[in-house]
Amino acid sequence: MNPLSLSLLAAALLAGGPALADFDAARFIKEKCSGCHDERVYARPDHRMQNLQQLKAQVRRCDANIDTRLFDEDIAAVVKYLNDTHYHFDK
Repeated sequence: MNPLSLSLLAAALLAGGPALADFDAARFIKEKCSGCHDERVYARPDHRMQNLQQLKAQVRRCDANIDTRLFDEDIAAVVKYLNDTHYHFDK
């Protein structure tokens, strides 16, 4: 790669942009998950999730089912948001 191309690539990476924006788990859930789940799914007395590991596994299954291809850190953010707002499992 020539020096000019390398400089342009470095500048583009440093500039960031929408692709590098902070992930908003609450917004993601509202926009992507509420099509299948409304808020009641989190409050059911018979909910399937019994611990944090099961919640993580379910978020990964949902990610695969709707083909959102979340990064690991975004999945962690969704799990944290759901746990903090609904499930309250020990970490």
